[in-house]
Amino acid sequence: MKTRLSLDTVSTEYWHGLADGRVQCDLCPRFCKLHVGQRGLCFVRQNQNDQLVLTSYARSSGFAVDPIEKKPLNHFYPGSAVFSFGTAGCNLACKFCQNWDISKSTAMDTLMRRAEPDAIAKKALELGCQSVAYTYNDPVIFHEYAIDTAIACREFGIKNVAVSAGYVCPEPRAEFYQHMDAANIDLKAFTERFYHQLTGSHLQAILETLQYLYHETSVWLEITTLIIPGENDSQTELEQLTQWVVEKLGADVPLHFSAFHPDWKMRDKPATTLASLLLAREIALKNGVRYAYIGNAHHKAADSTYCHGCGALLIGRDWYQLSEWGLNAAGACLRCGTVCAGNFAEKAGTWGAKRLAVRM
Repeated sequence: MKTRLSLDTVSTEYWHGLADGRVQCDLCPRFCKLHVGQRGLCFVRQNQNDQLVLTSYARSSGFAVDPIEKKPLNHFYPGSAVFSFGTAGCNLACKFCQNWDISKSTAMDTLMRRAEPDAIAKKALELGCQSVAYTYNDPVIFHEYAIDTAIACREFGIKNVAVSAGYVCPEPRAEFYQHMDAANIDLKAFTERFYHQLTGSHLQAILETLQYLYHETSVWLEITTLIIPGENDSQTELEQLTQWVVEKLGADVPLHFSAFHPDWKMRDKPATTLASLLLAREIALKNGVRYAYIGNAHHKAADSTYCHGCGALLIGRDWYQLSEWGLNAAGACLRCGTVCAGNFAEKAGTWGAKRLAVRM
């Protein structure tokens, strides 16, 4: 049970004391060991008076309404509006981070906007959002804030979406995802070398999270891989990654292959080409993935959803704008009746591609 210690700080559950006087955080597999006053790599969890606390409760790096496809989630109420927010910090150390100004910031600690969980739920309802997304940085590190917000949202019938790298320990993972309705998990690569050298984490923990979500929860799951030239874009690695997804998770889990642009500590790498993204998608489809997409690049055919039964166009997408809609009220193909995997409303959402900045 958490306790509110101050306006910004709450006690946390996942930690224990060590014989040398430090405390160990047990939220993620990094297991930061902290003296009094020290913060974990995530920056927002700190040893205060020999207990581990969250220092960013009810403080966000910003709020916006986005199209759900931007998370990206293509099979979770397409065309709907999602209220998005995050905090500062991250429990990974990705050298290619494309939100580094948020995830690696320490100055953000004094610059954040304040919003209690109930206020977020009410604002999302007021703005007509079907869901709230915990995104921009990884919600693993603001576990308590995200869960309280998710509980408040469900009271209004608003669904909850996690956008995460999946680097979390089993017990807090189970608690967190019982409050989520959908998740997009980054499968950043398919080698331990990549995870260890470029993210400071380990591949196996992410694979375990993916299998947990698919086999042990009702959370709708989609996966994103950022394709980085020379690091995770070899045909061999893409073959292995997509074969693993089909074998361990099944053919219905959508994969998104997203374009890298030089940023943070990897400015020497070239941007991902459209051809590279299309090749990754082709490999996925060849290996049995039914729904494969590209991101951060424009290609209507590769952004759209097709029936795996007859090949008909089910959902046309032009960037984040829906164009065609070929599903009936049950989420099945109008031409052949094959059910499309996902969560769908009777009609396509109409939010479109716009982004609305929100002040709380």
